[in-house]
Amino acid sequence: MARIIEGERRIIKMSVDDILNIVREYQVICQKSCCYEHTRELLAKADFYVPEDV
Repeated sequence: MARIIEGERRIIKMSVDDILNIVREYQVICQKSCCYEHTRELLAKADFYVPEDV
């Protein structure tokens, strides 16, 4: 679970599982990408969510 650390800037501390889930989502989204520009377009449309540890 992610944990938000308050300070001058907000920092999000993520677990290994959080990172791996983001990588998996990235791989699924970018499977059909043909080039760098297309990858950027696909990622710009995507929403990534990380559950927060409260």
